[in-house]
Amino acid sequence: MILSDSNIIKIFDTTLRDGEQTPGISLTPEEKVQIAIQLDKLGVDTIEAGFPITSKGESEAVKNIAELGLKSEICGLARAEPRDIETALSCNVDLVHVFIATSDIHMKYKLKMDRDQVLKAARDMVKIVKDRGVPVEFSAEDACRSDPDFLIKVFQEVSNVGADRIDIADTVGIMNPTTMYELVSKVKQVIKRPISMHCHNDFGLATANSLAGMLAGAERIHVAINGLGERAGNAALEEVVMASQNLYQKKTNVNTKLIYETSKLVTRLTGIGPQPNKAIIGDNAFGHESGIHVHGIINMPITYEPLEPETVGRKRWIQAGKHAGTHGIKAQLEELGYNASEKQVKEILSRVKDLGDKGKKLTDVDLDSIARAILGKVSEERIIELVDISVMTGIKSTPTASVKVVMEEETFLASETGVGPVDAAIKAIQKISDKIAHIRLKDFKIDAITGGTDALGEVVIKVEDDEGNVATARSSHGDIVVASAEAMIDGINKILTKKKIAKPKAALPNP
Repeated sequence: MILSDSNIIKIFDTTLRDGEQTPGISLTPEEKVQIAIQLDKLGVDTIEAGFPITSKGESEAVKNIAELGLKSEICGLARAEPRDIETALSCNVDLVHVFIATSDIHMKYKLKMDRDQVLKAARDMVKIVKDRGVPVEFSAEDACRSDPDFLIKVFQEVSNVGADRIDIADTVGIMNPTTMYELVSKVKQVIKRPISMHCHNDFGLATANSLAGMLAGAERIHVAINGLGERAGNAALEEVVMASQNLYQKKTNVNTKLIYETSKLVTRLTGIGPQPNKAIIGDNAFGHESGIHVHGIINMPITYEPLEPETVGRKRWIQAGKHAGTHGIKAQLEELGYNASEKQVKEILSRVKDLGDKGKKLTDVDLDSIARAILGKVSEERIIELVDISVMTGIKSTPTASVKVVMEEETFLASETGVGPVDAAIKAIQKISDKIAHIRLKDFKIDAITGGTDALGEVVIKVEDDEGNVATARSSHGDIVVASAEAMIDGINKILTKKKIAKPKAALPNP
């Protein structure tokens, strides 16, 4: 196998275009600008800001991003059609990403065009952009199901009229690393232009195929934050970047310490987050429960971690559960501020395992309660107390919540609106927590403990601060709004106790 001698891999981020095509995602122009600024801060080489012809709002968003003066190259997508090309050019982008399908399947059933027509359209549209003095990346849609000889012919034609880069798109994710390496190698022998990879994840191979293309000589990889995209998504930026650097010693311009921060922003604005066991940015990516693993992690992290969590802006954490061991429990107790003897640690561990065997999912709140019971400790002094909460909602009125909390005899008030009373209450509390310690709601679940109209509801929440400290809290109440507010306050208390924050630095003005 002959490997590419290029040691710098360029990152083409398509979160704002292909990522937004994820079912259920629709970003406002303002949200797209927020993400673009963060991607530029992250250090991606190209930001595909959108598909301008899609709508007036999309065109406006792409133009706004192009005018921000970011360091990243700003790109707009366009079909090989004059109207698309003109709309993309009107957005003042740095690069136009022109595409047309080259597979017989797409030509027959979608385009209703023959090969000569596709060849002419590709050549003519690339020439229009180049004649206007704008760089072009040309993509062959469904390249991997195309006749290889025709695919190369199309690439030759667009290269002859000035295409700056060509892109091999595995539009439906049907390649494997072997076939991708072979295809890129074949194209590389003939086409003397930089090659990009655009891989979809329909068989879970998007990252592997992207890396195979890189090894065959591709210089640029299309990715999306959190692996967002059509159907099963695109190659994930976090996976491609970290695998390139750690497994193949290929450099990128990405500041990896900002990966998790960027992932959280995209999750918040899109409403779609990664599964817990997602590589690099999933909740469990640096979490450990097994006693054997935790023992190894405490002694030397590399025993059970392939990279340090800090390199991607994360922190490792240890979970109490039936697989836990004494070393892990002792470490968690120390983090909670307890100095337990060996005998006490074993007793606490026994309680933890008993609960785990009964199917109990233990939180740090549960471990704290067990520790207090065994060590004879009184409940910790609460830094923040919920004093009152009131909500207003109705068919024709916007749900509104007002909360009052006290911290060391100082009162804080906040009101917020939301899609419902629970949402409004959480937002009001977050409004206060922003002034105290910038603690954010990370996860929220509601379960009914009893039945009937007077059912007791249990709320379990997870909160996180800007430093990556995470706490879980729960509360039960007949009023689900009150339960939600109490759980949120408990979670904030957990993090403030851990950080030993005694007083806010700035007071929130009363409304």
